[in-house]
Amino acid sequence: MEKPQSVLILDFGGQYTQLIARRVRESKVYSTVLPYSATLDEIRQTKPMGIILSGGPSSVLDEDAPMLDKELFSLGVPVLGICYGMQLMAHLFDTTIEKCAQREYGRAPVHMDQRETGLLEGMSETSFCWMSHTYQVMQPPTGFQVIAHTDHCSVAAMADEEHGLYGVQFHPEVTHTDEGTRMIENFLHKICGLGYDWTMEAYAEMAVQQIRDQVGEGTVLLGLSGGVDSAVTAALIHRAIGDRLTCVYVDHGFMRAGESDQVVEVFTNTFPVELIHVDASDRYFTELEGVTDPETKRKIIGHLFVKVFQEESAKLGKRDHFAQGTIYPDVIESGKVKGSAVIKSHHNVGGLPEELGFDSLVEPLKMLFKDEVRVLGLTLGLPEALIRRQPFPGPGLAIRVIGELTREKVRIVRESDLVLREEIANAGLNKSISQYFTVLTNARSVGVMGDVRTYDYAVALRAVTTDDFMTADIAKVPYEILGKIATRIVGEVAGVNRILYDITTKPPASIEWE
Repeated sequence: MEKPQSVLILDFGGQYTQLIARRVRESKVYSTVLPYSATLDEIRQTKPMGIILSGGPSSVLDEDAPMLDKELFSLGVPVLGICYGMQLMAHLFDTTIEKCAQREYGRAPVHMDQRETGLLEGMSETSFCWMSHTYQVMQPPTGFQVIAHTDHCSVAAMADEEHGLYGVQFHPEVTHTDEGTRMIENFLHKICGLGYDWTMEAYAEMAVQQIRDQVGEGTVLLGLSGGVDSAVTAALIHRAIGDRLTCVYVDHGFMRAGESDQVVEVFTNTFPVELIHVDASDRYFTELEGVTDPETKRKIIGHLFVKVFQEESAKLGKRDHFAQGTIYPDVIESGKVKGSAVIKSHHNVGGLPEELGFDSLVEPLKMLFKDEVRVLGLTLGLPEALIRRQPFPGPGLAIRVIGELTREKVRIVRESDLVLREEIANAGLNKSISQYFTVLTNARSVGVMGDVRTYDYAVALRAVTTDDFMTADIAKVPYEILGKIATRIVGEVAGVNRILYDITTKPPASIEWE
């Protein structure tokens, strides 16, 4: 299929850049992201119907501030600047940017001054929006008019309707902005004139063609982790090249109850690929003996994964390409996006391991969020039981054991996790909670069971709700359900005598403990 009409997002290092792309796709419009340093020729090649300039951590007054060619505004397509993007637009049109007399951070009431047509059409007279700025545009450039303001920011939004140029100081892409979706849709559909032609079915077709173009007549070796991401990657590549895909499932011994059997079943019968199932659990436990640092655990697991792959690849003979199920939150949390910090390393992020000896790396999900991956998986025909199951990190239960790893500790997490999943499903909460799991803390406490003193482990329960896994709120599980879960785990899982419930949001915490 032809690439659908699209909007181009220029990334200035903002933490919300990918959220902009996500909101555009949710509005049924295809989006692509390029760094702000992209040349005009590179921008033209994407044939955008509109351009969005992201926010960013810099000030346009900095000596090394990210810039762009002013000719961008003469390409004949509408441009929307968000936060830094708006300030940069104003700066390039020679108006004043100054430090705010009073900085604005968080939700603030924004007074919408021009609501009849254009960017703010149909919005409330006053709408709460997410502000995050130290500098601001003091007056609109020549040809622009103010279309929104706050009590502390006289130019909260501006527009040059004649040339299709718009800027907003706030962030319409975040859920904290009440009518942000309406604003984005106004820009896409009313200003840019885009239709509603972007769906996961369309993405599947385009991704299949991109895989065929990249792979040609070659072969692909894919590492199945047992999670949703790698499973969807396998199904997509199988649709593209059929039996030229070989999947190696490295069972590290840290899977949840019953999941190894499920992986083998799906990719033997539903998607009959050449599947190599390697039980490497003994090697993993040996390599991880005595290791307590979480980053060291992740790196050992990643390095051993590569080593096992080298061995299996050598047995199979030459394969041309290596594939993996990287998704965008992995990339962000690994610090691979300009302006993002390393939160935790992911073993499937960082490029193609040179020692594997493949021609290229195939990552067809790299621009998708978790919920989009699930929709794609259902579109491809993967079983709902696999697609709807709980998100699971590549290192598996290994990072849900705090401290040194042993088979006994992993058993405790596996059995307690199964109880939690059963009770959440029994209570009908499995579709309303985004992610839930158990963690074996490194704490032991005194208890009494059957009139006998115990000194066993405390297990923590983690349950969160989220749209995109970049932020998360606490799932408000009823106390009676939590009580039932605690009673079952303590009664059925040997080695546990205390249950805790983690009530920390993300941020400041991450969703996983390690």
